[in-house]
Amino acid sequence: MTDQPSTHPSGHRATGTGPGRVLVAVYGILALAATARGVYQVSTKLDEAPVAYLLSLAAGVVYLVATFALATDRRRLAWVTVGIEAVGVLVVGTLSVVDLGDFPDQTVWSGFGQGYGYVPLVLPFLGLWWLWSSGRARPDDEAPAASQHLG
Repeated sequence: MTDQPSTHPSGHRATGTGPGRVLVAVYGILALAATARGVYQVSTKLDEAPVAYLLSLAAGVVYLVATFALATDRRRLAWVTVGIEAVGVLVVGTLSVVDLGDFPDQTVWSGFGQGYGYVPLVLPFLGLWWLWSSGRARPDDEAPAASQHLG
């Protein structure tokens, strides 16, 4: 048997296979945590820190969509959402450290994800690396398929 479910005819590896499974699991956990936190904050105390709480909810939605995209090999959507996540954590992280006025309370991306063990800072770069490396055709994957056609 061949490894067809995890390798596409284009030669790229499906994003939700191999090490991508761990990535999808971490994204899923962060998606649930960030979305639950954002929904709670927006629904109970939006008037206290509207920018921070709406950003938390937006981050949760980004994580949800990124999780879906990575799990289902929707590469273009994954590139967009993981890219938004990388920019978001860098911009919000910087702004929350420099100017606390708009961030009187923590967001998922505040302090570069400090409240989540810096996972929000590391995760998008792992995601971008995985999208890049799994999207490249691998010569070792093509060799067994070519030998099967000869035999």
